[in-house]
Amino acid sequence: MLQLNEVPALIGVLALMAYAVLAGADFGAGVWDLLAWGPKAKEQRKTISNAIGPVWEANHVWLIFIIVLLFTCYPRAFSALSISLFVPFHLALLGIVLRGASFVFRAYAPERSRFASFWGSVFGSASLFTPFVLGMCMGAISAGSIRQMGSKVTSDVSVWTNPSSVVMGLMALFEAAYLAAVYLTLESLDKDLQESFRIRALVSGFIFAAVSLGALPVFAVYAPHLWKRLLAPSVVPIVFLGIIVGLVSAAALFFRKYWIARISAAGQVVILLLGWAIAQRPYIIYPDFTIANSSASEATMRFVIWSVPIGMLILIPSLAVLFAVFKGRSRTLSNYG
Repeated sequence: MLQLNEVPALIGVLALMAYAVLAGADFGAGVWDLLAWGPKAKEQRKTISNAIGPVWEANHVWLIFIIVLLFTCYPRAFSALSISLFVPFHLALLGIVLRGASFVFRAYAPERSRFASFWGSVFGSASLFTPFVLGMCMGAISAGSIRQMGSKVTSDVSVWTNPSSVVMGLMALFEAAYLAAVYLTLESLDKDLQESFRIRALVSGFIFAAVSLGALPVFAVYAPHLWKRLLAPSVVPIVFLGIIVGLVSAAALFFRKYWIARISAAGQVVILLLGWAIAQRPYIIYPDFTIANSSASEATMRFVIWSVPIGMLILIPSLAVLFAVFKGRSRTLSNYG
């Protein structure tokens, strides 16, 4: 049974899932833009631009929502994160800003000019390091490296560069690349392009699986609390479900069932984040910041809980219309050239 002060945390996890599934794929698309090669590299980049161009900035609304929810409902944990992860948070912010600016600058630069090439490299590079840094932040939250010492919080570089943080960063990066490649199989109208993104999805999915397997001994040594919680009876079924859904996604790619691959790839991300959230409970930041000792007043909690449905009644239909109009228009324009 959820306590009142746990409800905003649950809402935050749902928002994190939305951000991972939507913005994660956008980051991954930028990685494939950077790694486009072969005689159809131009067509690959055009497909990526058509896929993410109309809607990708809107996906960051979920990140903004998570930040607002955190500093409103759990101000003590927000303060600790702002201090301990000041550098990686600003690196991620820099990456998001650079992605937006470079994407637009490249779009209006003369084709095949050095400016277009430069801004394309900036876009791809920022798309690569941003999910990696965000994944490192998640690792720091779970590893127990962020500690309260009197009135101070640990803030040295080792907080977010420990092995478990690096492994989580790699997992976030390759999962983003996998999601993007799977999504792009359905965005590609050319069979050869579709096949190239299918191969990228299979390769990045295999690497993600290998990194995830390699993460287990790392967690056992450097994040023992997370490791023990992942082996808890309440979490193990969720982990296995995530593995099964991941295998379904891989099989669907192998047999070119792209809609099944897309749904199951997104489902895999949702399930893995659910497992992480349950393993993390009741901590926001292990081991000193729990949901209970970081919560705002009951009045604040109730206000947020009642406000969120009202906001979602505006946000979700707006996003649905945005995706329906601009994604549909993008695909129609692609059909004509």
